[in-house]
Amino acid sequence: MSRLIRVGISACLLGQEVRYDGGHTRDPFLADVLGQRVTWVPVCPEVEAGLGTPREPVDLVKKGRRIRMVGLATGMDYTATVEQWTAKRLDELEQEDLDGYVLKSGSPSCGVDDVRLHHADGATTKTGRGVFAHALMRRMPSLPVEHERRLQDPAVREQFIERVHAYHQGKVPRQGR
Repeated sequence: MSRLIRVGISACLLGQEVRYDGGHTRDPFLADVLGQRVTWVPVCPEVEAGLGTPREPVDLVKKGRRIRMVGLATGMDYTATVEQWTAKRLDELEQEDLDGYVLKSGSPSCGVDDVRLHHADGATTKTGRGVFAHALMRRMPSLPVEHERRLQDPAVREQFIERVHAYHQGKVPRQGR
């Protein structure tokens, strides 16, 4: 009997109340439909790194060449805390034998490519990548990764599921191990 398909997921997408305001962004397709076919490995970088719930909302701010995770109200820089936790958590996730990952779009920790990024000149773009997502995709570059908004498109969803199955069956080399 082959092992179960294991997919990492932003915990808020399963209905866990881990967002900065104590809420969630439960995705019915992921939780109810795809959840019947995979074993979810839920992760919330901000809560697991010790920022708590509820917590101060954060944004990504470009300072020089670095992207920082900064509190909106206090200006507190949470980058080092989240990066240190991320390094340890990714070591653990490598042992989980994941076949894919679904991240929360727009999140300063989990966003794939659509996070609000504040620049020194005052401009704001939606081109940032969350601190955890960035490290995950660098550490496990061949792992199929998608965010929940793109998975609303049936063609993208089907392609992601096919990539997860190929990864699960060993048709895609597992890098980063």
